[in-house]
Amino acid sequence: MRARTRTARRAVVLATVATLGAGLLAGCADDSGDDNASDGASSGGGKGKTTITLGLFGTFGYKEAGLYTEYEKLHPDIKIAENVTEKNENYYPALVNHLTTNSGLMDVQAIEVGNIAEVVATQAAKFEDMSKVSGVDKSQWLDWKWSQATTKDGQTIGLGTDVGPMALCYRKDLFQTAGLPTDREAVGKLWAGDWNKFITAGEQYKRKAKAGTFFMDSPGGLINAILSSEKEKFYDSSGEVIYKKNPAVKAAFDLTAKAAEEGLVQPQTQFQPAWNTTIAQSKFATIACPPWMLGTIKGNAKAEDAGKWDVAVAPKSGNWGGSFLGVPKSGKHVKEAEELVKWLTAPEQQAKLFKVQGNFPSAPATYTMPEVTGAKNAMTGDSPVGTVFSEAAKTAPVQVIGPKDQIIQQGLSDNGVFLVTKGKTAKEAWDTATKTIDNNLDK
Repeated sequence: MRARTRTARRAVVLATVATLGAGLLAGCADDSGDDNASDGASSGGGKGKTTITLGLFGTFGYKEAGLYTEYEKLHPDIKIAENVTEKNENYYPALVNHLTTNSGLMDVQAIEVGNIAEVVATQAAKFEDMSKVSGVDKSQWLDWKWSQATTKDGQTIGLGTDVGPMALCYRKDLFQTAGLPTDREAVGKLWAGDWNKFITAGEQYKRKAKAGTFFMDSPGGLINAILSSEKEKFYDSSGEVIYKKNPAVKAAFDLTAKAAEEGLVQPQTQFQPAWNTTIAQSKFATIACPPWMLGTIKGNAKAEDAGKWDVAVAPKSGNWGGSFLGVPKSGKHVKEAEELVKWLTAPEQQAKLFKVQGNFPSAPATYTMPEVTGAKNAMTGDSPVGTVFSEAAKTAPVQVIGPKDQIIQQGLSDNGVFLVTKGKTAKEAWDTATKTIDNNLDK
């Protein structure tokens, strides 16, 4: 999964997901890249070979899963070289600059879901229409995933890689101590269909909770989870910024503020060192949990906590994370790049990548493949994580994504609901958040 920085995560996320494989999730790898690739250059191909270059952020996992090697064996005349920037927050501004000047672009460029709307709206003319590539069938992808990279006039600027279907991970031992059910189906029924029921479950947890523990990991995690399940949040379908007048946003903010006022969420910011420590210290009982979050948990938990976690369906399906691969028109090897992108994002390759790296597929055909249905995780024991996440992916809303979603989300979280944990009222926090966001949006 991509966007391991604030674009969707803000942090280094270790995807050491038991039998799902190990490795760093995209957006969090060392900024090493391929030894044969340099900025804007293609090398290492050897005589008579065409080198296809990929501009990526973090570890997409293709090299680690052996997919480049496999493709090169299938196509002896092709050499693949990736150029990797560690964080999307550094990668994306450079990509925009290259697109604007129409220079320095790789044959393939990755686009994170938090940036896809802006690229679709402002840079679509610089990309090939992947919907017109022979053998590409839009039904291969989740409807909402395909829609995210498609312009109003039907041009699809990139093919979907992974997604981040939302579930809720919970500590069975802490639930048992608090007198709550521990069976994943019974847990899911506690809050089925309504985030308000989730808060009610938190209130029940608090009454008998283990001393020093909280119901949920952070206010930012809660508001993000709620908003991830809404079709419209910060922008409407016309592109207008609506976050202040969208009742769903205000309701999510107020519900999260209520949880903060009642002490149900930790006074922590996700993916910061102090927050990481609370995982090891077993300080919270639930966390909004796309597949990549299992790697975060494992990377920070104590070994003896393996098997103490489980995964239940969220009150409403949502998505957190994901990326696309696009082919710039100015690339040196456009046709070859299109064929590579088509192959890398095909269901068979997505399933292989999930098994090795834990990147959850955006191709529904994979959801019945053994690599997904048989997936297990060290932290969640026998929980059928592949099945849980598959169902969430299929039912997630086709969400309107705006160019400044990232700025608005961060404002509502770090400059908003987090302040309630420090004694501010919900109104004071909302006023501070909206002022900060509007300043950043130049409103």
